[in-house]
Amino acid sequence: MVHEKKMIVKTKAKVKTGIEVLREKNFDILKGKRVGLVTNPTGIDSKLKSTIDILFEAPEVNLVALYGPEHGVRGNYSAGEYVDFYIDESTKLPVYSLYGKTRKPTTEMLKDVDVLVFDIQDIGSRSYTYISTMGLVMEAAAENNKEVVILDRPNPLGGNRVEGNLVEDGFYSFVSQFSIPYIHGLTVGELAMLLNEEGLLNNKAKCKLSVVKMEGWNRSIYFEETGLPWVLTSPHIPHPYSAFYYAASGIVGELRGVVSIGIGYTLPFQTFAAEWINSVELANKMNSYNLPGVIFRPITYKPYYAFGKDKMLNGVQIHILDYDIVELIPIQFYFLQAVNELYGKNLIVEGSNNDMFDKVLGTNKIREKFIINQKVEEIIPYLNKDIDNFKRISKKYYLYE
Repeated sequence: MVHEKKMIVKTKAKVKTGIEVLREKNFDILKGKRVGLVTNPTGIDSKLKSTIDILFEAPEVNLVALYGPEHGVRGNYSAGEYVDFYIDESTKLPVYSLYGKTRKPTTEMLKDVDVLVFDIQDIGSRSYTYISTMGLVMEAAAENNKEVVILDRPNPLGGNRVEGNLVEDGFYSFVSQFSIPYIHGLTVGELAMLLNEEGLLNNKAKCKLSVVKMEGWNRSIYFEETGLPWVLTSPHIPHPYSAFYYAASGIVGELRGVVSIGIGYTLPFQTFAAEWINSVELANKMNSYNLPGVIFRPITYKPYYAFGKDKMLNGVQIHILDYDIVELIPIQFYFLQAVNELYGKNLIVEGSNNDMFDKVLGTNKIREKFIINQKVEEIIPYLNKDIDNFKRISKKYYLYE
C-alpha cells in the first residue's frame, strides 16, 4: 500500500507556480526594470527557495525593495503584530511594512521601483489579509503609475468552491476589503484580474497588471495533489487542509471569550470546545444534522495558550471526510445552533464581539437573522444569495480549466 501510494505521488502532474514559470522565461517581463517584491515565507519555489533570494540572485533582475504584509516578509512577526520598516539581514534591502503605519504603499515607498511583484500563498477566504494587501498594492500602483505582476499560486480550497454573501456597505474592512464572497474560488492571479477589471478597487482604480500563470494546475486540484511543499501561511495555518477548517470555524472564532476553536492547541480551527460542554452530547447533536462530508468526534483538551489556557475543555473535533461535498461556512453556525438546543446559550450575544463578527461576514444581516431562532436554515438563503451571479462574473477571469 505504501509503495503504491509513493508511485501515485511520483506520477502525479507537478504544478509549477508563477515564480518557477517566470524563472524558466529568464524573468523576461522584469528585465530593465527596478523591482519591488511583496512577499512572505510562502513565496518559494518547489525546493523551498525564497522568491526574495531567487530574484535577488538573478543577474537579469534588479530587485531594489521588499514589502511585507501581516507577519513580515520572512514571517518573524505574529498575527496582528505591528510591523515597522527594517533592513532585510540577508539581502540588505529595505523592507517596507504593509502592516504598520500604513497598509497601502505610499508614494515615498514606491519612488525607487517600476514594477511591484506579488508572490504570496493565499488560503481562499476573504477574511485572510493577504488578498487585502494585494488589492491595496494594486491601488497604489494605479495611483503612482507602477506595474503589478502577480506570480500565481494554487487556491488550497480548489477553484470550484464559492460560499457566502458579498460584502455590504458599512462592513468593508481589512478582513472584508472587496465585494466578493467569503470563499471566492479564485487564485490570487484570477482575483487580481477580477478586482482590476470589475472596478472593485477603491475609486475603481485600475493598474497595469500582468499575471504569470501556473502550469499544471486546474480547478479540481487540491494542494496535496500539486506535489508542492506547504509553508505555513501564518502560525495557525500549518497544513494545506487548514484552509478548509479556517473557513469552517474562523468566523465563530471572532466571538471572544466563549469558545475554543483549537487556537492554542495542536488543532487550530479544527475544534469547538468549552468547559461547560458535554463532548459526547455535542458530537451526537452535531452528527444528527447529517452535514455532507463531515463528522464530529468528542474531544477533551487543555490549550497551551489563548482561550481556555490550562483549562480542560470539552467539545468536538471537526473531521472533514469528503472535501468535494462539504459546505464549510454553515458548520460553525450548526455549532451555535447545537449549543442553543442543548444548553439554551446564545454565544453570539455572550461573545459580544459583533463588530468583528459582522466584519468577517461582510454584513450584520446574518447575525440579526440567526439570533432570532438560532437556526441555520434562517441564514442559508442569505449566505447563498450572491453565489450564482458571482460565479458568472468570475468565470470571465478564469486562467485555468
